[in-house]
Amino acid sequence: MSRRDDLLDQVTDHVLEHGLIGLTLRPVAAAIGTSDRMLIYHFDNRDALVSDVVARATERAIAVIEEMPAAPSVRPAVNRLWAAYLTQPLRSCLDIYLQAAATGLIGHEPYLSDARASNERWGSALRDYFVRSGAPARRVARIVTLVDSALFGFHLDLTTDRPEELARGVDDLARAAQTIADA
Repeated sequence: MSRRDDLLDQVTDHVLEHGLIGLTLRPVAAAIGTSDRMLIYHFDNRDALVSDVVARATERAIAVIEEMPAAPSVRPAVNRLWAAYLTQPLRSCLDIYLQAAATGLIGHEPYLSDARASNERWGSALRDYFVRSGAPARRVARIVTLVDSALFGFHLDLTTDRPEELARGVDDLARAAQTIADA
């Protein structure tokens, strides 16, 4: 592993634990035992580092999806995916993407292009998971669009402290996705 990759993993670990909002080079460098100059040497600037951290967090999230076993059909696949959203490391990885989006980073360069590439890889991992779980290839894009958008919304709604209501909503979503798969 290169020194740059090692630093990126360390910064990503730090961000997954402490969040992305307010990230500055000196404190993160001190937290991982290096200097801000070393981070600048390897990443050029804060924007490049943050972009790489978001991409690395997305890679870790994709690895979780790729390791998930197939479900017997789309409905349990959605529910299993939601269960994965609630656990680490996926929960923190998704939080990082949401923090980047909430702070306006995702909608502007240099983040926009990287976010689009990450979104494509994420969508591809979800499509593969749902096809493994019985979704017809010709309908999987619709299922992924519906499920991904809705689960991100449910993920944001975790602050409501009503897990049973969220679980019912997720299962309603799962039934809708199964209906699309069966159509």
